[in-house]
Amino acid sequence: MVPIIINGGSHSDTRGIVRFNNSFDAKEIKRIYLIENNETTFVRGWQGHRIEQRWFSVLQGSFKIELIAIDDWENPSKDLKPLSYIVEAEKLDVLHVPQGYVSSIQALEEGAKLLVMADYLLGTIQDEYRFDFDYFKK
Repeated sequence: MVPIIINGGSHSDTRGIVRFNNSFDAKEIKRIYLIENNETTFVRGWQGHRIEQRWFSVLQGSFKIELIAIDDWENPSKDLKPLSYIVEAEKLDVLHVPQGYVSSIQALEEGAKLLVMADYLLGTIQDEYRFDFDYFKK
């Protein structure tokens, strides 16, 4: 399975703006949390999951999210190439990250807020993998 953007939209009229995502099916979601990086120069990464899935939606601002499909969880190849996505709050798009990926996350503007949704409750399984930021060659 590969990551996909589930497109949302927005509607504006005299009453204001409604942002929506009528294509996103949230039945697998078990928990949610919010990420706000302190600085736009800070990149949170590489962290991921062999079993868990994640869905990212930007509530304010925009984020650059890079994803790498891991080939060997104990000793991944250092030359794996990232997929890069820019996700913005304007249309409430959702980036679905299937199991088997690590991510790096960077806010592109001050005050940006990223909603993260996961398909397992915290502590249900031990499935967190972290790699040094410079582990994968760019």
